[in-house]
Amino acid sequence: MVEKIRAYGAGLGGILTPTGVGTILEEGKQTMTVKGKKYIFEEPLGADVAFIYGTTVDKFGNVAFEGTTRNFNQTMATAADTVVVQADEIVDCLNPNEIIIPGVFVDYIVENKEEN
Repeated sequence: MVEKIRAYGAGLGGILTPTGVGTILEEGKQTMTVKGKKYIFEEPLGADVAFIYGTTVDKFGNVAFEGTTRNFNQTMATAADTVVVQADEIVDCLNPNEIIIPGVFVDYIVENKEEN
């Protein structure tokens, strides 16, 4: 599923996967053979809204992560029409080397005001 989301974010028309070939998952789907191997065509998957989390976000919407918070946030940010990021900390400007998601993908920033 993540590959279908990544394809949408990259502007691709879909993906080819061997997963499900010869099973009920293949029924009703377009298939093709490439270099002798059969694949199922899967359309890309996007979202109207993505709620993501960022450890540190700057006022331009650039997002930095720590640890496992990198998971699928970046993929979802590219594949949604509207992106809302919850930030633990909002700073004036991130170091460009720390930016994982460029601000061009972010529509709204919400600061996490939860006390630790």
